Amino acid sequence: MNRVVHPIEEESFRRLRARLDTSRLPPLTRAVVERVIHSSADPEYAADLVTDETQLAAGHAALHAGAPVVVDVEMVAAGITRRETVCRLKDAVSGPGLTRSAHAVRLAYEQVGPGALWVIGCAPTALEELLALDASPALVIGLPVGFVGAAESKAALRASGLPAVSNVSEKGGSAVAAAALNALLYQPFSTEETS
Repeated sequence: MNRVVHPIEEESFRRLRARLDTSRLPPLTRAVVERVIHSSADPEYAADLVTDETQLAAGHAALHAGAPVVVDVEMVAAGITRRETVCRLKDAVSGPGLTRSAHAVRLAYEQVGPGALWVIGCAPTALEELLALDASPALVIGLPVGFVGAAESKAALRASGLPAVSNVSEKGGSAVAAAALNALLYQPFSTEETS
């Protein structure tokens, strides 16, 4: 089923491309960068995002093959269109040395196992917990926001070697994390990507 693009969205992307030349970016990277900028109206993401086209292609293939999508909070889930997600925050509890967000990641991993796509847009502690697990993710979209731990957790994600989308600064959030996943959802999948 083809996605119908609203005229306002078309005009928004036209204006974005008039301000910022993304034409030289590889296709999936371009899709992610543009969708994140579109969702935030912040062109600085073009220089702040860290992506790898090969990793995006593998995540894209896993997503279109039906891999589970795990989110850290319901706000991220609400922004992801046309796909069911797993969020275990309602079931989680905090304890000594463990935030609810970190516990929710543990619960979600117990549910989905390896090979999932993880979309973290709120809690740096969720990203930190994911890095502590042997989760073998298909892709981690790690874009938590905040002045405490956000930039550090994203730096740890990049240092981990896991396939990832992240950014360097403290900014991020549910809307941009969902937008990054939506960019991959909206890109058609062809079997040529896996060959």
